[in-house]
Amino acid sequence: MAVSKVHANATDALAGLLRDGMLILSGGFGLCGIPSALIAAIRESGVTGLTIVSNNAGIDGVGLGVLLESKQVKKMVSSYVGENKLFMQQFLAGELEIEFNPQGTLAERIRAGGAGIPAFYTRTGYGTAVAEGKETREFDGHHYVMERGIVGDLAIVHAWKGDSEGNLIYRKTARNFNPMMATAARATVAEVEELHEPGSFDPDHIVTPGIYVQRLVKLDAVDKRIEQRTVRKRAA
Repeated sequence: MAVSKVHANATDALAGLLRDGMLILSGGFGLCGIPSALIAAIRESGVTGLTIVSNNAGIDGVGLGVLLESKQVKKMVSSYVGENKLFMQQFLAGELEIEFNPQGTLAERIRAGGAGIPAFYTRTGYGTAVAEGKETREFDGHHYVMERGIVGDLAIVHAWKGDSEGNLIYRKTARNFNPMMATAARATVAEVEELHEPGSFDPDHIVTPGIYVQRLVKLDAVDKRIEQRTVRKRAA
């Protein structure tokens, strides 16, 4: 008999998948499209020594920031850290390793991992600190840096809609890193805002096919925060 992919809560969805020292891909950009419930469950699990691949680490006390607070993260593979003071403090204190990546390079490293591509060449970063210790080659008169694809032990992603087969649809900019990360790990767990029956979606609207998703959980509530709320001043 087929085993249901749908789990009662985030803790159940991650049961048996977590261990110390693992590499986790975490979707989202800033606070948009982040798998908050799954991150909270990772914190509660107490696993340590984690390497997290994510565009950024949320903000202080929100998103991946909660894993920094509990000092469960050993290394971040990111492209931006500007909104998180604790991230900066831990790095400067030597408590956190950071592997910086140009944002497009990070996205392509994840996509390559999901596509079974072990490495690729890019012009981005050549002649800078990004290229230190990496193989470089010249093609057609231009210099390129070799970057490795990334394959995680676990990917955690957030989707707008999902069905019980694991097919996922994302909403607008919350799509960001989630689709590529869902393909680039040995196990993918998704949290969804809406859960539907199989066959409910137009196949053309499905972004992540269910074959990539091993487990999912329906959220009871969705906490959508804004990093920086900027509004115009009222006219006098």
